[in-house]
Parts: sequence; structure tokens; C-alpha cells
Amino acid sequence: METTIKTEMEVATRRNKVHPKKMALWVALVSLAMMFTALTSAYIVRRSAGNWLEFSIPTIFYWNTLVIVASSLTLHAALGAFKREAEGAYKTLISASFGLGIAFVVMQYAGWQQLAAEGVPLTINPSGDFVYAISGLHALHVIGGIAALAVALVMAFIRKLRRTPARQLRLELTVTYWHFIGALWIYLILFLSLQR
Repeated sequence: METTIKTEMEVATRRNKVHPKKMALWVALVSLAMMFTALTSAYIVRRSAGNWLEFSIPTIFYWNTLVIVASSLTLHAALGAFKREAEGAYKTLISASFGLGIAFVVMQYAGWQQLAAEGVPLTINPSGDFVYAISGLHALHVIGGIAALAVALVMAFIRKLRRTPARQLRLELTVTYWHFIGALWIYLILFLSLQR
């Protein structure tokens, strides 16, 4: 069975070096990177214009960094379990990744509440507005990743684990997207921290 799967995957990748869906995902990720680069550039330009409120980034955002890194690690391990067809480990790891993704969004919301409690509500000063916009847009993309994880989670529990090229490709796309979103958050939190 293992050789059949390898043969199917070799045939699927022989036609093209990169699967078209993977190429489409990478194009989308480059577009996302450009959007967040533009936002952080606009932040720097607007900050130099004055009328800028100085405040600390909520500490929960730093804890959130650990949450998204942990979710990336568990999802990567889930991919390994999927490839080994270790069903129990796969279900556990994909569930953990999903739960950590939900925790990330909940903690983002708590961070926004902490900002508001510290006197930095939305639409009062451009400095706060940028933090809400940057972290909010990132949270929306995390929610998109959670939706993909939800599909993987449902499939893990309603179908018997069988490594097929289509299921592996779907999971690899989810993992790539999730790793990108995690790396993007690390960039954003470092950027915001260094601007203080």
C-alpha cells in the first residue's frame, strides 16, 4: 500500500514540479506579506507625522506568540502523524492545533479589551488604530486558518485515516498557511514592540 501511495504521488507531481494549488497558495501568501508590509510601512510614516500616543503593547499579545508557535508545532506533528497513518496521534494533534487556534483569537480579543482599559480605544489616536488594524487583520486570517483546521478536524473524526494524495495535499496546504500566519504574527509583534 505504501508503494502505491508513493507511485500515485510521483505521478501527480511528475507533470509539474509544484502543484497548482500550492502555487496559488504561495501567490496568496506573497500578497498577504505585501499587504502587511504596506501596513507596517504606513505605521512608520504616520508615526513620524506627530500626534502619536505612546503606550505599551498588551502583555497578552506576547503570550499569544507562544500560543501560535505551539499550534504550529502541533500541526506540523499532526502532518507527520498523518503521513505515518497514526490515527490516534493525528486526531489528538489536529484537535490541539484547532484548540490553540481558537485560544489565539480569544486572547487577541482580550488584548484589545486590555488596550481599551488602558485608555487606547479604537478611533481615539492613530497609534492605537494601527495596532487594532494590524492585529485585527491578522486575527481574521487566523480565523480563515481555523476554518481550514475545522475541516481537517471533522474529516479526522468522520473518515478512517488513509493517506491519499488529495487528503495529504489538503493538509499540507493548511500546514503551510498556518506556518505562514504564525511567522507573520512573530514579525508583527516584533515590529510593534520595537516601535515602542
